[in-house]
Amino acid sequence: MGETDSWRELLREITEDPRERQRICQELSIQSITLTRWINGDTDPRPQNLYHLLSTLPQYREQLIDLLQLDEKFADFSFDRLDREAQEIPVEFYADVFKNRATMLDSARYKGLGRMILQQAINQLDPERLGMCVSVVRCMPLSRRDQKIHSLRESIGIGNPPWGRDRELNAMFLGAESLCGYVATIGEEQINQDVEHMESLIPAHKTPEEKSAAVYPIIHEGKLAGVLLISSTQPNYFVSEARLKLMKSFANLIALIFEPREFYNQSDIQLYGMPDQEQQEPHFANFRQRVTELLQKSRATEHEMSSAEAEDEVWRQLEEELLNS
Repeated sequence: MGETDSWRELLREITEDPRERQRICQELSIQSITLTRWINGDTDPRPQNLYHLLSTLPQYREQLIDLLQLDEKFADFSFDRLDREAQEIPVEFYADVFKNRATMLDSARYKGLGRMILQQAINQLDPERLGMCVSVVRCMPLSRRDQKIHSLRESIGIGNPPWGRDRELNAMFLGAESLCGYVATIGEEQINQDVEHMESLIPAHKTPEEKSAAVYPIIHEGKLAGVLLISSTQPNYFVSEARLKLMKSFANLIALIFEPREFYNQSDIQLYGMPDQEQQEPHFANFRQRVTELLQKSRATEHEMSSAEAEDEVWRQLEEELLNS
């Protein structure tokens, strides 16, 4: 890429690749026309969008900052102040969340609104894309045997490399052996700054990429729907008070994706130990086939299942299999 005289021209060159343009729009949650207006000088990015633009293009960050400071509109702009402002969820994003929650179909709210919030969280918590995964780990429904919750299940999640972008493809069950399970049991957040070396009585569920982890309960009216799990490739990543405050804010916000009936009393939670990921994976291999077969069987009954109902039932069956393994 040749020398450029303005940040707008550099952005134009970067976005000539349609795939890169699409990625930037997706990362910033903006329309392609908005990017065009920035490039043409019709509008300027808001401070939060500018911050996320820099974090989305780490290889061009310093060059973009130098060029932005040559632009008289940004001559007095404090990038240190921008970093501080990024430690709060933007008011505009709250407005978008409430708007989408009011207009989304009930069937689309959990995943659609959830991914929107998780994307914002990972943009703000990992602006340099050092490596992070943000996941919602939800309570499994009450057991039909004793009306207690015996495990949690990773559901929706978004990752930056080395994690895959869509964590739903890597869902697994977590129980009393995990940091998530511990937080669900006590109802209070926990931080593990060094997963590999920190000696602690708090059990942690470890993955090779995870060096530090933060877990926050997802609570409404004193009841729990699950936990927000944030894992980083960097040890001691969750030291900053501003970052801790920001994570708690996202845990509060993600509660909006759940229905009231999906929050449980603390007395309902009685977690068991679950097998590790390697032992669980073979059970998931034919998940889609099992859902399809269940849907087909239900068509011959009085109550024909929806796809969501069939998936929930298969998850219940898998939980029971793993608890008995």
